[in-house]
Amino acid sequence: MSFCSCFWSRKKNKVKNDEEEVVVEGVVKEEQVVEENVSRRSKSPERSSVPFPEQELRTQPGTPSSNSSIDQEDNLITGATESTRKFTYAELVVATNNFASLLGEGGFGHVYKGRLRDTNQVVAVKKLSNLGLQGESEFLTESHMLTVLSHPNVVTLVGYCSEGHQRLLVYEYMPLGSLADCLFEPDPFKIPLDWYTRMKIARAAARGLEYLHHHNYPPVIYRDLKSANILLGENFEPKLSDFGLAKYGPTGEKTYVSTKVMGTYGYCAPEYAKTGKLTMKADIYSFGVVLLELITGRKAIDDSHGCGEWLVNWVQQFSGDESTIRRIADPQLRGAYPKASLTKALELAMLCLRDDAWNRPTMTDVVRSLDYLVSGQYVSPDQAPDNTNEPSSSTMLSSVEREREVERALEDGRLWMEC
Repeated sequence: MSFCSCFWSRKKNKVKNDEEEVVVEGVVKEEQVVEENVSRRSKSPERSSVPFPEQELRTQPGTPSSNSSIDQEDNLITGATESTRKFTYAELVVATNNFASLLGEGGFGHVYKGRLRDTNQVVAVKKLSNLGLQGESEFLTESHMLTVLSHPNVVTLVGYCSEGHQRLLVYEYMPLGSLADCLFEPDPFKIPLDWYTRMKIARAAARGLEYLHHHNYPPVIYRDLKSANILLGENFEPKLSDFGLAKYGPTGEKTYVSTKVMGTYGYCAPEYAKTGKLTMKADIYSFGVVLLELITGRKAIDDSHGCGEWLVNWVQQFSGDESTIRRIADPQLRGAYPKASLTKALELAMLCLRDDAWNRPTMTDVVRSLDYLVSGQYVSPDQAPDNTNEPSSSTMLSSVEREREVERALEDGRLWMEC
């Protein structure tokens, strides 16, 4: 099961838009979506995470800078690095054996597995099927972002094709599929992700976001962080993918960027969904949801019983109750996790999910906290007893010292505005 998860294999109901309105199934304007769902949120007995139904919402992605565009004469993406290769359509037809091996499909195209004839490199090829303004905009945004971004936890763009009406992007191939694959559609013949591996994935994904937020100017806001967009390479090393919705963040005295609401239901920050004011804190919220998925093994929105239960709301009923905290952990872990580590990871997730966006930690705070959670050596699921969750010398090294450091890191997250 080697899906290229940046283009999730399940079909989603998309939102079509023009410059004035967003239409859901041809009838609902964006302003109506916000008003109706704010009303719906107020009726919830608990805090409702994102006031939208379960389907993916995409509107116009962030406009790439002026130095990233398709030249009308030679079809080159300006701003591309020398390592970003321009392919002919014929080359990609050969590489994919006429697009024979489908890996998955997303909102604006299908993804195929291929092998470049001259280098023998295995690649994933995204072929855009939506040739309208929206598809072209996503193609430009993603191609631009991936040519200017470079980090071990960001997927690599091998090249592109913009020949005639054809728009294709070529990526490095990630053999283990997506985090969503591993969590929600595990291979029955493979051992489920253990606790230590889950925390390593969380930390590496957090480092990728930290790079986007704090090591680029202007900062880059991802806007579509979800488990399906976290690809896994060898040794479960994660990389962020699908940058078609990315947008440059505010600079100078500006504190937010005004934009139409977009993203994926279940992961979208409520204040952004309500106001359209985008900040880096929206990515922090999305990361909190992904961290809860790693802890619980449950989807952001669970529709298995037909009720569309929100993960954030489900966890809140157990948070703060030591007697029920074990019910939060993914049953596939079979009790093989340090209880103290689970508690701290849950605390960190809830900090990221705070209603007040400005009281959420920065990604630097999150990375620091996860560094301490990953610093110990934990036993594998087949070695740990099922009847205990308590940390010991056999499951965690320097536990007392690390617990103190985690407390300090979490406190830094709570008080980050005072620093």
